[in-house]
Amino acid sequence: MKTLLILNDPPYGTERSFNGLRLAKALAGKGAEVTVFLMADAVACAKAGQKVPQGYYNLELMTKA
Repeated sequence: MKTLLILNDPPYGTERSFNGLRLAKALAGKGAEVTVFLMADAVACAKAGQKVPQGYYNLELMTKA
């Protein structure tokens, strides 16, 4: 199965991008071929050297996985 996820929310302040990356990881774990397209504010999810606000997951590390 091939899946395309398009994320466009910022990495912090909302959980939409976080949940999209969690879904991508879960699908890939089940053998699906997953492509994640980051656009607009979601591009910051992959920015190197992020200073993560307290209480949030580091989305840079999640995009590398």
